[in-house]
Amino acid sequence: MQRLTKFLRNVVREMKKVSWPKRKELTRYTITVVSTVTFVAVFFAVIDLGISSIIRLILE
Repeated sequence: MQRLTKFLRNVVREMKKVSWPKRKELTRYTITVVSTVTFVAVFFAVIDLGISSIIRLILE
């Protein structure tokens, strides 16, 4: 039990040292990540459709 208490105290101490992003930074980072993921998903969807169409044309 003492080890757990000591561990949790150390966790709290370390969490206070963390440099948390400000709200504006966090919003900017979130928008960047969401837009990048969306772009990559659309890109691969288009590539997949193109490759599927080419394969369908070859097989027919």
